[in-house]
Amino acid sequence: MPHPLINPSHVDAYQRDGVVMIPGLFADWIHTLRAGIGRNMSCPGPYAAENLKTGEAGRFFDDYCNWQAIPEFAEVIKNSPVAEVAADLMVSQTAQVFHDHVLVKEPGTSKPTPWHQDGPYYFVEGKQTISFWAPVDPVEEASLRCVKGSHLWEKPVLPTRWLSEEDFYPDPGEFMNVPDPDKDEMDIAEWPMQPGDAVAFNFGILHGTRGNETTRRRRAFSLRLVGDDARYVERQGPTSPPFPGHDMKPGDQLRKDWFPVIWPPAS
Repeated sequence: MPHPLINPSHVDAYQRDGVVMIPGLFADWIHTLRAGIGRNMSCPGPYAAENLKTGEAGRFFDDYCNWQAIPEFAEVIKNSPVAEVAADLMVSQTAQVFHDHVLVKEPGTSKPTPWHQDGPYYFVEGKQTISFWAPVDPVEEASLRCVKGSHLWEKPVLPTRWLSEEDFYPDPGEFMNVPDPDKDEMDIAEWPMQPGDAVAFNFGILHGTRGNETTRRRRAFSLRLVGDDARYVERQGPTSPPFPGHDMKPGDQLRKDWFPVIWPPAS
């Protein structure tokens, strides 16, 4: 039986559509996540970025790979239901940490997060992958948007740099151009969300967010996990996160000292 926060219909939807919303997944951890995001923003890690061009209003901050340095994030990863829920949705016996990600859009930030798939940026392949996007503020207009079923497309979407909008892979022909899901009338999943709710989506799902033109902050914590079939792959171009010096070879499972297995829990 799956974790009590979900039921078989959630699992079916995740397998079919690649995306599902889990109400209240982090409901007991909101204050912890807010504290962790505050700590992250006051002491950014080496991958922190400001994602606005000169003259664009607001602030769009993101940073990742900090959970081992931010005790609040480590506590949520270890003690919340997220690991078990991830394994259930992926239909996997295990859940292994890939990385954390903080994304903050301050009020008056009109810039959207561009449509993209996470998978082409990562050095991992597998059907059993999952990201959780969890706001710690109420969101309506600035919520996450996901194209249902896009994890099953024959070709991945060409990854680009967010600020310059340039691609960085030597053979763009292996990818499809970034589509316009609104113009093409694709099936877009989007939910108004309360603090503690979480959208779960496969690494292959095309997704983005609107700008935050409201009067309140939109802080989100994201956690990426992988399951039984995930394997290291080499990409044509640089990966993000880069994880330098990992020493893995194509076909290897992600090394467990860097990417710990959190489900099932250690005895």
